[in-house]
Amino acid sequence: MAVPKRKTSKSKRNQRRSHHRVSNVNIIEDKKSGEYKLSHHIDMKTGFYNGKKILDI
Repeated sequence: MAVPKRKTSKSKRNQRRSHHRVSNVNIIEDKKSGEYKLSHHIDMKTGFYNGKKILDI
């Protein structure tokens, strides 16, 4: 079994964790309703996606 020979320093530990962060959510304003929604998702209030009616709400 592999065992570390030396203690990992704080800087090395933090360098390894530099990519462990939460990414930003891509929120846009809907053109028709003016409300905010996730991009590339159906607007659940109107049922539109990419300018076309997808859901009957």
